[in-house]
Amino acid sequence: MSESPRHVRFDFAEMTPHERYKLLIGTVVPRPIAFVTTVDENGRVNAAPFSFFNCLTADPAIVAIGVENRPDMSHKDTGRNVRMTGEFTVHIVDHAMRDAMNICAVPFPPEVDELAMAGLTALPGTHVKCPRIAEAPAALECRRYVTLEVGRSREIILGEVLGIFLREGLVDVDKKYVDQAGMDAIGRMGGQGYVSTRDYFDLPSMSVAQWEQRQQDQAARGNGATEIAGARLPAGEAGGATSVSAPHTERQDKARPKKT
Repeated sequence: MSESPRHVRFDFAEMTPHERYKLLIGTVVPRPIAFVTTVDENGRVNAAPFSFFNCLTADPAIVAIGVENRPDMSHKDTGRNVRMTGEFTVHIVDHAMRDAMNICAVPFPPEVDELAMAGLTALPGTHVKCPRIAEAPAALECRRYVTLEVGRSREIILGEVLGIFLREGLVDVDKKYVDQAGMDAIGRMGGQGYVSTRDYFDLPSMSVAQWEQRQQDQAARGNGATEIAGARLPAGEAGGATSVSAPHTERQDKARPKKT
């Protein structure tokens, strides 16, 4: 029996926020990218990508975006605009849009139109005033549901999806099946890394009956033992862990998230 892999433990209470950030963005991968457009109260357009993003529920349809504040703890344009207007549009980034998205990540001042700088086409919004990006394979028009203040440096914006736009040819209109390979979406890794979704495979979920049948088939072929990822551990045995103590830092205040 092969020895089970060992793990290195990090105690987040003993680490700086930057150290925790490095571990999280290198571990929680790949992350989908929300390419967000907003407008301010004067109608000026802002566009910026965020990789702390996901879809949380379909009923109601809620997406979440983590927006980091500026170094002086003031709100970035996206966070401020959503607070002022209550609206935003999330675009899925495909491989062809990667350079344009990266241009929109440049910290331009509020008066600069990032879409124009990146050579992207703005289309009028339908459910919201925020423009849609014509080149994006998909766009989700959202209304702010709630903003969670989880600390001084970041806020989490929950948005209710009011409507979704998908490029023609990428969706079966009747069955609502999306051509995920055709979306050609990219995701974010740690550091400056990105990843494509071109290495695609299916892994169907199983019912209990299907799992039991698979076990019987394995036993009939002489496998006998239950195999999970090619290994089996005796009952009660767990992999060891190596504890790593980070330099002691003052603990951050653990205030409960506030709804605003």
